[in-house]
Amino acid sequence: MSEKPGRRWAAAAQRFNRNPKLVGFARQTRERTLGDDELIDHLSTARGRPSDLAARQLVSLRGDRPGFVGELGLTALQAWQRLAESQDRGRGKVDVAILFTDLVGFSSWALEAGDRAALQLLREVGEAIEPPMLERQGEVVKRLGDGLMGAFWDGGNAVEAAFTAHEQTALIEVEGYRPQLRTGIHIGRPRKLGGDYFGVDVNVAARLAEAAKPGEILVSDSSLDALDPDAVVAKNRRFRAKGAPADLAAHVIQRA
Repeated sequence: MSEKPGRRWAAAAQRFNRNPKLVGFARQTRERTLGDDELIDHLSTARGRPSDLAARQLVSLRGDRPGFVGELGLTALQAWQRLAESQDRGRGKVDVAILFTDLVGFSSWALEAGDRAALQLLREVGEAIEPPMLERQGEVVKRLGDGLMGAFWDGGNAVEAAFTAHEQTALIEVEGYRPQLRTGIHIGRPRKLGGDYFGVDVNVAARLAEAAKPGEILVSDSSLDALDPDAVVAKNRRFRAKGAPADLAAHVIQRA
């Protein structure tokens, strides 16, 4: 018995979609013009909207079973992101919680401890900090030696990730050295470009991290306002930093 026409068409379509030359051509064209799919912003697909879920599924399916149609879909998605970014001027259009972390005194210790111990410590600290961020729909924007920059849509998630990161970092010990983490968090509307964020709001978050004492989480007014007042204990901290608004207040927070 001959194969049904519908099945023949389906098989032909599948062969066309999986054709290595077509897939390779579409992927190379997209990566030359728009960058690879790692530049699809994780944060912009993390809010749970139908379009966000579709984007995540598209990236996932493309990774497991690359196809010509999937590559075209990724091209359309990345082109839409670039167009959306190009429409922004100056500050961004949505609130983003920017988080910076830093290890106090790491550089001095690393000079004496050596590369092996320093790398081991950084690896363990990364394992303590990054998973809590990703679990709370945050994004690791970039790693900065012994610290990192992260971004969240929700200030509460940023603070919860910071609490967990501090708790887990406090358990680490390498050759008798216990790292001390400090964190700064600020909610604003930074300018987004590709996978990075720029502007005064990013600068504020970085300055907060620099001003935090060992073990502290220092947040701005906007970050504190986004939190459940029953969930945290806040203490005011005088704060002045170059590039930050003169009227900006800072607060050291702990779990209630």
